[in-house]
Parts: sequence; structure tokens; C-alpha cells
Amino acid sequence: MDTFDPLFEAPTSRSGRLRAALRRGALVLALLAVPGVAFAAVAKGKVNGAEKLLNPVWNEAKDPNAHRYTFREPSPTVRPDVRTLSGHMPKELAVVALGEKGTPDKVPVTVVLAGGRTTPVTIVVPEGQQIVFENRDPFPHKIYDTGGKGLGAVETAPTKNRSWTPPGPGKYEIRDQMAPSVRSWVVVESRAVKTAYPDRKGEFAIELEPGTYKLRGYFNGEPVGQELDVTIGQFPAEQRIVAPLVVGEAGK
Repeated sequence: MDTFDPLFEAPTSRSGRLRAALRRGALVLALLAVPGVAFAAVAKGKVNGAEKLLNPVWNEAKDPNAHRYTFREPSPTVRPDVRTLSGHMPKELAVVALGEKGTPDKVPVTVVLAGGRTTPVTIVVPEGQQIVFENRDPFPHKIYDTGGKGLGAVETAPTKNRSWTPPGPGKYEIRDQMAPSVRSWVVVESRAVKTAYPDRKGEFAIELEPGTYKLRGYFNGEPVGQELDVTIGQFPAEQRIVAPLVVGEAGK
């Protein structure tokens, strides 16, 4: 007789393995039969047109009228597309799934202050979501929202955190009195369900429960490109979004 936990231990006999598989299958069917139980799937896709999204801080810095020091000089051996000061997708481009109504997570969203920037740069959250700014620089920061809507310029020492919950829907631009290069955006969108960030290749993965959603790119605190309708099924656990998410044009 086999003595083992059928869900976690692997029996050695063939009959034992078969019984374990049947028990696991029965457990899955039982959970599916329970009202309100839903299994999230990982939807994988790719963005298109991100090279058209220009980083505002870098583009302002290159303006000669700004009188900033720069070592960037045009080179005939560098392709024009490489010289384009486009945004860094893993930090700056948020891929957001929009549903009927988003629910804030119990765990705060973390924004890291380090190296003169924030990670991520554009944050899209539902109403009531708490945000924690974590200072990982060896010097203090004084971040604030430019609209004066509750995030005052209070010093955050190295290794310290600062919590903030945006007061309502809208766009909040975040700057820093200590580091002018810090410029980020918090967007409060009541329909925001989940947010993901693409890699350097533009590929992203976002975990969603079964249902219908609209995917939208957000850059510099604004929706960009076009909405993409997606439907997530119960199975399989990993699903491919065939159509690309266009982000290279301003939203309407």
C-alpha cells in the first residue's frame, strides 16, 4: 500500500502515480465548481511603436537653450534610429489592463528612487492604492507633486520610505527638489486592473483573471497608441495575445 500525500509527494508505483493524478484532477474540478473561484492566466504579448515615445527629460537636456553640459556629439557612424532619445520601456512604458473597475492591492506599489530616476517612471493604479517611495540613493530626496494635491516636498533620507495615497482620479506629475532628473507620473484610473512593463524587446506578460479587457499603453502619464481588446479564458494557464499593442501614437 502506498503511504504518501497524493498532492505533494510522488509515489514510486505506477498505480500510485495514477491515483495521485486522479486525485489532483478531482481537486481541480472541485475548485472550478466553487462559485467565485477563478484561476488567473498569464497573457503574453508585444508592443509596437515604442521607438516613437521620446523621453522628455533627455530631450529637454539636449536643447542648447537649456545651457546644460553634454558630451553627446553627432557621429556619422551611428545610425539615426539609435540616436533617437526614446524612452526606456522597462521603466517608462506601462501596459495596463482596463476592466469595469479596478481594486487596489493590499500591498503598496513600490517606486524606487535611485540613480536620479524612479523605477518605474509611469505608474497606473486604481483609486485608493497606496504607493511607497523607497530611497535607495546615498543622499536625501524631496519629491512632490507639481499640482499640490497632497504630496509635499518632505525630505526622505537614504534607506527610508515615504507612503502616499493619491486623493482621487487624475494624473500626478512627481518631481524632486534635490534631483531635477527625477520626473515621473502617477495615473489614478478607476478601471485599472493590472499593470505590466515590457522588456527591451517590447515583450510583456500580465496576469489576468478570465474575462474581457482593454489593454492600453501609458507613457509620461498619458495614454498612448490604441486600445487592444483581449479576452482571457479559463485555460490554458499561459495565453498568447496575437495582435500587437500599438503604443507609438498619442491617444485620442
